[in-house]
Amino acid sequence: MSEYRQDPISGRWIIINTDQPKEPKDFEKIKPLPPKTNCPFCAGHEALTPPEIIAIRADGTAPNTKGWSIRVIPNKFPALRVEGELDRAGEGIYDMMNGVGAHEVIIETPEHDKQLPDLPLRHIEEVLATYKNRILDLKNDSRFKYHLIFKNQGQTAGASLSHSHSQLIALPIVPKRVLEELTRAQGYYEFKERCVFCDMMLQELEERERIVLETPEFVCFAPFVSRFPFELWIMPKTHAADFAQISPAQTSDLARALSGALGKIQKSLGNPSYNFVVHTAPVSAHARDEYHWHIEMMPRLMRVAGFEWGSGFYINPTPPEIAARFLKSS
Repeated sequence: MSEYRQDPISGRWIIINTDQPKEPKDFEKIKPLPPKTNCPFCAGHEALTPPEIIAIRADGTAPNTKGWSIRVIPNKFPALRVEGELDRAGEGIYDMMNGVGAHEVIIETPEHDKQLPDLPLRHIEEVLATYKNRILDLKNDSRFKYHLIFKNQGQTAGASLSHSHSQLIALPIVPKRVLEELTRAQGYYEFKERCVFCDMMLQELEERERIVLETPEFVCFAPFVSRFPFELWIMPKTHAADFAQISPAQTSDLARALSGALGKIQKSLGNPSYNFVVHTAPVSAHARDEYHWHIEMMPRLMRVAGFEWGSGFYINPTPPEIAARFLKSS
């Protein structure tokens, strides 16, 4: 019989198929995006993108030329624009404001055929440090209340280019998903005087049934209430609410954990499309004791359909215990 499981952080219920669980071989293999002959993210094509914001580049090389290893640019087709004021207004019962925000692209490598887990650990560490530095810079703009780092890899994950990159969007409002996490985390802390994320992580470390990999500073596990097959979370063992406060030593260790997790997804599932999102506390959040930053990783092995959209439930055909076993052995 299938199981209902409730997420103690979001309150969301999901359905786990425990009768006939799907293994990696049971999922449809999605064709990768075709190679782009004139990819704007490749070295030598800098003139095809907006001027860079920052870049890690070799000494003596000029901005917007070859010689970089990581390059941050404004999104050419931004969802939001940094110029202007919010100008909040109402129209009857509806609230509106201008589409002000920052939308940046972090090009993770100049090499078109390299994906994030293919890069050296030192390079992944620099990508993570770039995330941190861009957030810290954008925190100087008082209009922005939340900074969202995310990666879409592959066509079914929403990527329009196959060249490895991630994105940062700074928002003047806190996303609903983050507010839900904050609200329930605060309620848990008020009742138990403990962080719900810490308690979840400690239980996973004790049971070890869903642990996929562990480093000195981080633990990667398939969450008990996984919305998607082979979903993974990476969580720092030391309590911290704000990703942008990560130390250099933690950044180095996170590079190892992220590379390992993505490598296992790549190997076990045939290099699928995936998303990952960095969940961090809002700029003005006082919930330093209650909230715990983490990374959520979702391989795109199935499509969300009418039941999910209509009910808010997710149906996961692969129990996380089975997913962790496959990934751990890869």
